Parts: sequence; C-alpha cells; structure tokens
Amino acid sequence: MSDRESMSGLTPDEAREFHDFYMKGLVLFTAVAIVAHFMVWIWRPWLSSENMASASDLLQNSTTTLMTLIG
Repeated sequence: MSDRESMSGLTPDEAREFHDFYMKGLVLFTAVAIVAHFMVWIWRPWLSSENMASASDLLQNSTTTLMTLIG
C-alpha cells in the first residue's frame, strides 16, 4: 500500500503541513481585513443615522429613475 492514498495525493504529514499553512494564512487575512474595516469605519462610518437617511434618499431616487425608464 502507498502512503499517498488520499484524493489529494498528499501523505498525512504533508496534508497536516498544508492545513497548517492554510489556516495561518486565513487567520492573517481575516486579521488584516478586520483592521482595514475598523480603520475605514473610523474614517467614514457607514451605519450612522445620517448615512441611513442618505441611503434612503438614494433608494427612492433610484426607484423613481428606474420606474421612468421602464414605463
């Protein structure tokens, strides 16, 4: 029997090593994404009450424009 019986063709040790690198990369990517989102939130919050009002106006204007284009 061969050591390479999995579908990926990796030995169990190679699979563990690959999994370890993958998980470290995933954790690093997630940490960078969280920090980036936090920094953008500090710069320009996207869920404030005045942003919600402008989003509502934008939706209403977009709907009106779409209705005039359709009919």
